[in-house]
Amino acid sequence: MTKTEQHQQDLVEILNDYSNQKNEANLFAYLIANSNLPGPRGNLELAGAFANVVQSCSANASESLWQLCSKLIDISSKEAPTNDPREFLPFCGAVAIGALASVQQNRFEESMMILKRLANDSRWRMREAICFAMQRLMQVNSQAAMNELETWISSGTLFELRAVAAIVADPPLLKTEWIASRSLQFHKQIVERFLLIDERKSEPFRILRQGLGYTISVVVCVVPKAGFEFLRQLIDSGDKDLVWIVRENLKKNRLIKNFPDDVAALKNQLESR
Repeated sequence: MTKTEQHQQDLVEILNDYSNQKNEANLFAYLIANSNLPGPRGNLELAGAFANVVQSCSANASESLWQLCSKLIDISSKEAPTNDPREFLPFCGAVAIGALASVQQNRFEESMMILKRLANDSRWRMREAICFAMQRLMQVNSQAAMNELETWISSGTLFELRAVAAIVADPPLLKTEWIASRSLQFHKQIVERFLLIDERKSEPFRILRQGLGYTISVVVCVVPKAGFEFLRQLIDSGDKDLVWIVRENLKKNRLIKNFPDDVAALKNQLESR
């Protein structure tokens, strides 16, 4: 039995007990004890197992589980600061919100509002959690999810822009041709917003720039012709932050191994500037 399977088996029993007793203490204790926090990497397998079990149990206890996940995500940064084991509770809640909404269409709009709010959380793990949640939604309602994400680009915060870039830079999702094409377009729209930013010393700007330093390469791998042209345009813009983003993406093995000639050409273009 894998670790994920063991977690799922444990969680089925714990959630059954929760359904009967409406006491989340055992669940909270289990998630905290197995969170791997403090540490560099939370227990993503456990978070995924929790979301899977919540999703599978939703047919019989949809309202109860939604309320449970809502309670988890409401645990604030003051109660559960970054790298505290308790931070794993809202992390799991956020991923599970996506899992629940993926099988309950009536929860879609509410889940979008919740995830958009969480995209602005001060804790980086919470911002990552919404990417996992959205990717679950994308698997079953990709058109509606992509339409919603596009509204984040047009009027969202810098954290929301960064969230969109990370959400669509998901290799399994990019196997669908129209999603790959639209993901590249999303990055172009994000760059348009990026160029309008005057205050470039803020933390949100730094995080957005850092995110674009790897997400673009993921998308370029699946739409290389248009993708490398996009990178060339970023170099031609002369914007020092966009040039930095290109340099970072060209360091990624996914491009170096699969498109060595294109990478070399862009590096030459950078050196000749």
